[in-house]
Amino acid sequence: MIAPFDAPDIAIFLPSLEGGGAERVMAILASGFAGRGYQVDLVLVEASGPYLAQIASDVRVVELGSGSVIRSVGALTRYLRRERPGALLAALSHANIVAILAHRLSRSRARLVVSERLSLAAARRYSRGLRYQVIRRLMRPTYRLADRVIVVAAAMIGELKEQLHLPDDKLECIYNPVVNAELVEAAAQSCAHPWLAADASIPVVLGCGRLSAQKDFATLIDAFRIVRARRSARLIVLGEGEDRAALQAQVDASGVGVDVDLPGFAANPFAFMSRASVFVLSSIYEGMPGALIQAMACGAALVSTDCPTGPEEILEDGRWGALVPMRDPAAMAAAIEQVLNAPLVDARSRAMAFAEPEAVSRYLAALGLPAHATRR
Repeated sequence: MIAPFDAPDIAIFLPSLEGGGAERVMAILASGFAGRGYQVDLVLVEASGPYLAQIASDVRVVELGSGSVIRSVGALTRYLRRERPGALLAALSHANIVAILAHRLSRSRARLVVSERLSLAAARRYSRGLRYQVIRRLMRPTYRLADRVIVVAAAMIGELKEQLHLPDDKLECIYNPVVNAELVEAAAQSCAHPWLAADASIPVVLGCGRLSAQKDFATLIDAFRIVRARRSARLIVLGEGEDRAALQAQVDASGVGVDVDLPGFAANPFAFMSRASVFVLSSIYEGMPGALIQAMACGAALVSTDCPTGPEEILEDGRWGALVPMRDPAAMAAAIEQVLNAPLVDARSRAMAFAEPEAVSRYLAALGLPAHATRR
């Protein structure tokens, strides 16, 4: 039973708060909106995940309990009829579609904004499963019903115009709010991993993200094997996902397994980022990779694949870090070695383009709300 609460100014709809980039961004926005004086509901299919602990105490968490995103259309429709939020924000393609359908079924007057996180062109190329095909077919007729569609990289605007036939006045690019004071404080905290102790002399290469085909940690492991054949180094890959068993098998067969660790999800990856010798993004596609920006804000030297979309935009065509071709272990290894031998420019000033206050203000504007609530 939902506790008594004034009609929320903003409702944010997500599947859960499991450890993904979109979930972290929405958790930051929820707390940021509340900090500006708005009443915020965080509406989750399942109230689970590590980012729950990071939600501000004055954000109300509402669990729909419908079991899956697709089965939550009815529950979200009932929520919208009952609570009547002033604005509704959703993220992730399948959740966006559900939010749009529930918004129509409930006849809600809430301003509806959806956030698309990934490059459609790349997802179309690399995601061939039935689930993706169904989602893709539903995006064109549903997304045009939203008041605003937010993308996280400028390059994505052209994709959505071309593939979903969305007009210019519905599209807006807002960078992810991934840099804030809490990140800087967390980066300065101690890191328990022995390879990153203050007296450690062997350089550490760091990867971070979901252990999935999209993140292509297999190429990073192959690149590290090349590096390790020529010099002392260690590799840590933070994260969990469906490719864990395959990646661990690859590590075991690589001959350098003693210098590779896959420790799982880290509640504070920033302490790792601030101490690693180089951070590597190995993805074959992204939207706007938050981990790359976070590592930049932590002062890490950077190597990234030049995947669609985001890295080129973040690194400004290589000004702030090395860009390498996708699925090319030799090129990635060469870039890692170059950075280990002569670290690139400190990119923390560039990271401020992705600071939280600017993103919170721009999302509020997209939701039709002023930068600060006026009714409290």
